[in-house]
Amino acid sequence: MYRKVSDFIADWKNAQQGTVQVLESISDEKLNQAIVEGHSTLGWLGWHLATSPAFFASIVGLKVQGGDPKQVPEKADEIVAAYKQMAEDIQQQVESQLTDDQLSEEFESFAGKTTRGNMLRTLIDHQTHHRGQMTVLLRQAGLPVPGVMGPTQEQSNA
Repeated sequence: MYRKVSDFIADWKNAQQGTVQVLESISDEKLNQAIVEGHSTLGWLGWHLATSPAFFASIVGLKVQGGDPKQVPEKADEIVAAYKQMAEDIQQQVESQLTDDQLSEEFESFAGKTTRGNMLRTLIDHQTHHRGQMTVLLRQAGLPVPGVMGPTQEQSNA
């Protein structure tokens, strides 16, 4: 749980940099890569990361505009640009609209009673979860896997 806005911002900056690395590894030709047919694709997962933060922001009382989650772009660079804008909007909104005291305030959410600080932690955890799924799909697609949390096998052998 976050108790200080500055702690969330520090983690958010780090997390969004890693997500940008993963998103920038996707090619237009591999947007439909899925582990098996009928499962989430690289494009869907990337778009989900670009749009779902608006949902989490609304839960903690922020107004962040997001794209239509059902309209996955056909260009990887559009997903990257939308994610970068969303990440910047989240940071600006948290810095300007939330106080340290508000992070500890309890409220009812889809997951029951929680705090704003816990919900912001859930936002980052949610992003990390899907980013991990994407790294598997990147490797399966033959695309470069960035070393977000340490060197990848390719980087270790270089």
